[in-house]
Amino acid sequence: MDRARSGWGMVAGLLAAAVAVGVGQLVAGVVAPDSSPVVAVGEASIDLTPPPVKDFAISAFGSNDKVVLVTGILAVLAVFAAIVGALAVRKLWYGMAGLAGFTAIGLAAALDRPTAGPSYALATLAGGAAAAIALTLLVRVAPRAVQASRPTQLPRGDEGTAAAPDSPGSPPAAWTPPDAAERFRTGRPVVAPPPERRKFLVTGAVTAGAATVAYLGGRYLAEGTSVKRAQASLRIPRPVHPAPPLPAGSDLRIPGLSSFITPNGSFYRVDTAIVLPEVDPASWQLRIHGMVAKEITISFGELIRRPLTAEYITLTCVSNPVAGPYVGNALWVGASVASLLRQAGVRAGADQLLCTSADGFTSGTPLQTVMDGRDAMLAVAMNGTALPVEHGFPVRMVVPGLYGYVSACKWITDIEVTTYASNVAYWAQRGWSQQAPIKTESRIDVPNGSTQLKPGTTRVAGVAWAQHKGIAAVEARVDNGPWHEAHLAAVPDIDCWRQWVWDWDATPGNHIIQARATDATGYTQTAFQAPPPPNGASGYPSVSVSVAKT
Repeated sequence: MDRARSGWGMVAGLLAAAVAVGVGQLVAGVVAPDSSPVVAVGEASIDLTPPPVKDFAISAFGSNDKVVLVTGILAVLAVFAAIVGALAVRKLWYGMAGLAGFTAIGLAAALDRPTAGPSYALATLAGGAAAAIALTLLVRVAPRAVQASRPTQLPRGDEGTAAAPDSPGSPPAAWTPPDAAERFRTGRPVVAPPPERRKFLVTGAVTAGAATVAYLGGRYLAEGTSVKRAQASLRIPRPVHPAPPLPAGSDLRIPGLSSFITPNGSFYRVDTAIVLPEVDPASWQLRIHGMVAKEITISFGELIRRPLTAEYITLTCVSNPVAGPYVGNALWVGASVASLLRQAGVRAGADQLLCTSADGFTSGTPLQTVMDGRDAMLAVAMNGTALPVEHGFPVRMVVPGLYGYVSACKWITDIEVTTYASNVAYWAQRGWSQQAPIKTESRIDVPNGSTQLKPGTTRVAGVAWAQHKGIAAVEARVDNGPWHEAHLAAVPDIDCWRQWVWDWDATPGNHIIQARATDATGYTQTAFQAPPPPNGASGYPSVSVSVAKT
């Protein structure tokens, strides 16, 4: 088998894989977006990835971690497909065996999803069948050599010029373009147009086009345009319990300092969903069951007719490193979780709310924190608009004072009142703490160390948070010198972060600035450096700066 034919086989394998992905996406768009083979394998990879690798991915790629994962899966698929194609031009059944292996992996991943049903197999089976057909067609027309036919010596006319194809008395000759006349004159052979190669290229082009159309069609179907329309047209009733007015000076408006309210588009996103669940509020329901006197099922319409509360609440991801970006403050509007639980009647002995998302993700929320009077809510709005899809539309949980993996279940559809001994949630199964109170932390936003500073008065500013305790003080220091108390911005309540600023008399040279916060209970942020696992990072935030000479 020559290398050229193996090369054509590799192209055939890549095109067949593209068909599998495209057709799988199309069928998944009709059945369920997360049943797509690539998505299913990606989500299975997230579930099976060791926690340290997950932590690295979040730290290195942030909200783009899923894009990197899918890109990696497609790269592995491309290599696998090329090998399958090279084998298929040797013996077709070799290629079919490879496709069967790919299909089996896709099926196992799709059917293992928490929300999977028998229909989840359709996308992978359809993609595998389409790839088998495409590979068979492409292998059959793959050129068997670099040249599809032998070189043809064209007849020569008098004085070494090429005879015209229809010259009287001349035998028929292959037509060649004028720029080949010199080669004819010298008598060098000319390769006739390779029909097998043309046939392969045409078949390949048609295959690639079909794969592209199928993929784009599947993406269009999966985007849930009806859900986006419902989101855009949704009108949330005015809260019965409005948020307290923002006091003067709640936002210091210092360039580079995080604003008091984090815009929706800038709010961090960390979750396990490769495909965002598209949940229509018209069909959404929440079931509250388990250790309750009376099971409750509530619709979206019924939920937003309950008394709604608005509050500024800062959310923090447990994966946030010291001074990291995975923290944000927003105005949330929602219905009280505690009132629903009282309506259901919680039985003695319960200590956990096992919350389940529309995509099967689970989080375990301490029951006591929901019932202690804080504004734990089923949020339906964020910063004055319906929840963005990426932040849990139509309904998500928000509980002040707890890291997001136990308190902020997005796309929530089920709450089981249970115990920690009976049920272990997703991240707790992977070694994270079941109880996850947010640690008192601070961050330096300004200066960020990227530019050289001028000597003299320099504003050092940032944010600090201690949700449901409140920030009482922030201090800053330079080069391990004495601590200096910073000026604090005003805040409407204790569940949101607080801006701070300290004026530093900067001197020439290289310096290290540090900060620490003290919450309203009197606890001061620790200097002990700890990574995020298993219950959140700790340590002083620091920034290295350079001050120019006078």
